[in-house]
Amino acid sequence: MIDMSTSSSPLATLRRFARPRPQVERCDLCGLEIPPEHQHLFEPANRRLICSCEACSILFDAGANARFRRVPRRIQMLPDFQITDAQWEGLHLPINLAFIYFSSTAKRVVAMYPSPAGATESLLTLESWEELSVANPILRELQPDVEALLIHRVGDARQYCRVPIDQCFKLVGIIRTHWRGLSGGFTVWGEISRFFDELKQRSVQPGGSHA
Repeated sequence: MIDMSTSSSPLATLRRFARPRPQVERCDLCGLEIPPEHQHLFEPANRRLICSCEACSILFDAGANARFRRVPRRIQMLPDFQITDAQWEGLHLPINLAFIYFSSTAKRVVAMYPSPAGATESLLTLESWEELSVANPILRELQPDVEALLIHRVGDARQYCRVPIDQCFKLVGIIRTHWRGLSGGFTVWGEISRFFDELKQRSVQPGGSHA
């Protein structure tokens, strides 16, 4: 509440009322204000992320048949990930950035790549995924819908990460926001590099400690 009697002038009072209020994030389910670092839920049927408070994330994530699935927070770099150039080419992805996860709705493995138009699905055979899973058993531990293998092979990069699905869509947002022209421009590649540096900083070892 603003006390009119203490304002230095009517103009000062109007300025205080007109000053934009700071934007806050709210739970998409109950409307409660939530901090910048908050829980996400994923709606597999629509491939949609929901910002959630802690209470709603527990309430609406009620098992495999629930409408929403709670997105984990774990990020794990996979420096020993095994994939040959021939196997990579066999995935038939048009660019060297992609994320792969198991869709409970489609009942199959889905490969997607970020583009200036958003996330685009690419064909991926189950045989290709099974071959990678044999060489990298950790892929069998990915939670359906909410965990993905994120691959970065642009230029000299060879980064493979186990990430929550919201990080994949964050990367999509970065590319949509910063891409310019045919090649993307200098800014977008700097943002992509920064994104993967942050993943590495937040990465945990298999035992739970930070990398």
